[in-house]
Amino acid sequence: MTEGLIIETHPLDAYEQMAADEVLCDALLSPYTLRFYNWSGPAVTFGYSQRILSVRSAVGPEKIAWPMTRRPTGGGIVLHESDLTFSFVFRQPGVYFEPAKTYDRLHRAITGRYAEAGVSFELLNERTADYKTNNPAMDCFAKPVNLDIMYNKKKVLGGALRKFGDYMLYQASFQAPDARSSAAFHRDIIIKALGMEFGLSWRGAGFSERETDKVKALALTKYASREWNERI
Repeated sequence: MTEGLIIETHPLDAYEQMAADEVLCDALLSPYTLRFYNWSGPAVTFGYSQRILSVRSAVGPEKIAWPMTRRPTGGGIVLHESDLTFSFVFRQPGVYFEPAKTYDRLHRAITGRYAEAGVSFELLNERTADYKTNNPAMDCFAKPVNLDIMYNKKKVLGGALRKFGDYMLYQASFQAPDARSSAAFHRDIIIKALGMEFGLSWRGAGFSERETDKVKALALTKYASREWNERI
């Protein structure tokens, strides 16, 4: 089996969370790295191609003061208040970017493991609007898209992708009602699902002091900057 890393971090804000994933993609500590976010407070993230004015309008006055940042991946608006958020960096060589095949593989692995645990999730299978730049800002969980994970016709898990050379970054949000209160159960499902799908044995790890410094610097200079968040 191939070794995969599960990265643990201290509580981070929205800017640091995005920076941490980028540092993982740059450092490539392992061909397969899973990280569960540890949030320091509520936050908003939005997809790379979303327009900032539309995002602000959609978020509304109650949450506009939350830390808010543009993700390096696609998708719509995600409110991080009670979700279980995680990222997975994995080797996917080749020049072609085929998101549907990747979502299908990841989400089938996850739903399959939930089924073994007695939880019946299903994949959405229908043509839906995507998150193109000129579309209005979309709440990821109010408007599910094809291959999202559903329960009782409601979206509970969605993800977004970004390809970095031969590696893929997958950022996901799980928003079942017990996502955080039963976080240990859901983490175990996801760990086992991805481990079985990719043939991995997991080892826990953390950021070095050097990598932690990189996260802090990148959060400040990129993900908290107007140049990044107001790029469109």
